[in-house]
Amino acid sequence: MAPSVLIVDDDPLIRELLHSYLGQEGYDVRCASTAEDAEACLAESPVDLVLLDIRLPGKDGLTLTRELRVRSEVGIILITGRNDDIDRIVGLECGADEYVIKPFNPRELVSRAKNLVRRVRHFQQPAPAAVAAGGQLKRFADWVLDIDRRRLIDHEGSETLLTHGEFQLLSVFLRNAGHTLSRDQLMDQIRNREWLPNDRSIDVLVGRLRRKLRDDPAEPQLIITIHGAGYLFTATASVA
Repeated sequence: MAPSVLIVDDDPLIRELLHSYLGQEGYDVRCASTAEDAEACLAESPVDLVLLDIRLPGKDGLTLTRELRVRSEVGIILITGRNDDIDRIVGLECGADEYVIKPFNPRELVSRAKNLVRRVRHFQQPAPAAVAAGGQLKRFADWVLDIDRRRLIDHEGSETLLTHGEFQLLSVFLRNAGHTLSRDQLMDQIRNREWLPNDRSIDVLVGRLRRKLRDDPAEPQLIITIHGAGYLFTATASVA
């Protein structure tokens, strides 16, 4: 089944450009010019990926990102202006997977879209038998991490799906439990987007991961901020 993508942008030239590139790659492409039109389109049929401009008339792209993430794990790539640093950070906090900066290279965006769709589809698949046998589960603190399905499982059996960036960050922490890692060290090991020199993406991901781990940011127990140095993950992992 062809991967499906929804392009949400009020600029008809950008919609036409992306539609052409993605259509040539075999995508089922739909377009919307507003967040409201996008919601109507998604209500009719879900998609694998949303390419979403932040600056939209009416409801903006950040609000739509937040609303989509509450009810869906659809892949979300934000399209932002070069001077929208704050919006990019807020977009990641809202749950976007990646962002691209205008003016962008359409081929690069298509490449990012392919990678994200592949990840989204992989983690929507049922867990393999190895997971049921415990071969791909890691236990730490009060949590179990299902590696193949990229899910956190609490002591009551409730599951929380991690985004790609959150999963990568947690994996780095688990590999380096008990050691303080600087932001530069963390960024070197997380390669899900283009990092900028002044990027606060690590702090954003830490905040999102703390919320999913129910780690009180005022008094965190799992991910400790070491001021001037970076972050320390306190829990060691074992095979569940």
